Amino acid sequence: MAALMDRAYVEMRPWTAQDISSTLASPHCHVLPDDHGFLIAQIVADEGEILALATDPVAQRQGVATSLLNQLITMAEDRGVARLVLEVASRNQSAQAFYRARRFAPVGLRRGYYTLRDGTKDDAALLSLVIAQGQHTPEPTSQGSDAKSG
Repeated sequence: MAALMDRAYVEMRPWTAQDISSTLASPHCHVLPDDHGFLIAQIVADEGEILALATDPVAQRQGVATSLLNQLITMAEDRGVARLVLEVASRNQSAQAFYRARRFAPVGLRRGYYTLRDGTKDDAALLSLVIAQGQHTPEPTSQGSDAKSG
């Protein structure tokens, strides 16, 4: 997973294998794997948070991220989650467009949140999706719209 994240997070500093291992040690964390990507989320009470979504660059825009996000939304609905939240780098406009197309709305900004590979900082846009129980219609996975991660 760390190697895939290293390929997928072009500008962002990727997580290390230790970062991933430590995160997944939490009983609230869930990993949704795919042959070409993965999603890591945590669910606590009625809120879910997307911690990482990575798609191998050779498989981007082929529905991997859409499929993983739809799986998470279905899991969240099944567990009674009221909303999903995430942060995405302010300069990552394609990822923001990906989430906004799936009804995630901007709710805030965290200044200097991300450290980029070159050591500079970038703000994090906070996005949220309200989950209306039984109202989600998954996006088709074959539409060819995937976000670059980070």
